[in-house]
Amino acid sequence: MKVKIIVAICISFAAIIIGIAIGSVNISPNIVLRVIGDRLLGLNLTENVADSSVAIIWNLRLPRTLLAFCAGAALSVSGAVMQSILRNPLASSYTLGVSSGASFGASLVIFLGVSLPFLSFLTLPILGFVFGLGTILVVIGIARQLDFRLENHTIILTGMVFSLFINAITTLMFALFREGTQRMVLWQMGSFSGRDWQSVYILAPIAVLGVLFVARYTKELDIMTFGEEQAQTVGVNTGRVKLILLVVAAALTGGTIAFVGVIGFVDLVSPHVVRKIFGSAHKIVIPMSALVGGTFMALADIVARTITSPMELPVGAVTAIIGAPFFAYIYFYRRKKEA
Repeated sequence: MKVKIIVAICISFAAIIIGIAIGSVNISPNIVLRVIGDRLLGLNLTENVADSSVAIIWNLRLPRTLLAFCAGAALSVSGAVMQSILRNPLASSYTLGVSSGASFGASLVIFLGVSLPFLSFLTLPILGFVFGLGTILVVIGIARQLDFRLENHTIILTGMVFSLFINAITTLMFALFREGTQRMVLWQMGSFSGRDWQSVYILAPIAVLGVLFVARYTKELDIMTFGEEQAQTVGVNTGRVKLILLVVAAALTGGTIAFVGVIGFVDLVSPHVVRKIFGSAHKIVIPMSALVGGTFMALADIVARTITSPMELPVGAVTAIIGAPFFAYIYFYRRKKEA
């Protein structure tokens, strides 16, 4: 197990370095390491490095790659939590309407020009996060009214129905307000283009704190995978734990897509890969989901900005091309196994 973890860490580090090195102008990994060492440790390693290379690495590619890694880590941990507490391998925050709510919040900004006073430059991410998180709170509230015990199927069905309702309103806004349609479509497909250190400074703490908070509940997650009745017999307050983790998972997803747009399938693929390689114990699943999800997203971003260079693909399209067949495999394999 230790060897697997070390290999995963090395692959993640290599993915970050490659993500910084590759682009419209390729830069040697050695120079990348020298620039990072110079800026972080003050080792004076950039004496013979061109100023343009230093600017590209530090101001453009490093924040973009770190943002991609943080986004992938947050989405993957969110997916791992959702799959465990809902005991459904296809569950995710997107299933419960987080992406729909965030898209509605973004549509208010893009189509109607809504702007927050004093924070106009953060209006889109703030409203995206608020509406994404607010959606799941509404879903939980409705589900609790229908079923006080918050049974998994009640939560999932309520989330799907409410998600369709919010999507219908967003689609109506597409029809009514043609201006801004292209920007909205691009936002919904997800991208890390143009992101700077400011986005990293906000999203990185959300991802780190969210992962650390979820890590406190690894024992409860292990117990709840055997069923809620069994968990309750050993003293786990399943309703409270489920509510807390649903909100935290939604916050991780909402905080991510608020900054980078809707990027799907990472939260589905990465936890399954982790469980296949590292087992199902959540004290390993949670941190390794963050690591694998971050690596997957960093690699997807490399593909998105290089495969059709100089034109850049939405990273959400890349993850969907990989994730959609995986989603189908999980679904049909599960049905075949249950038959």
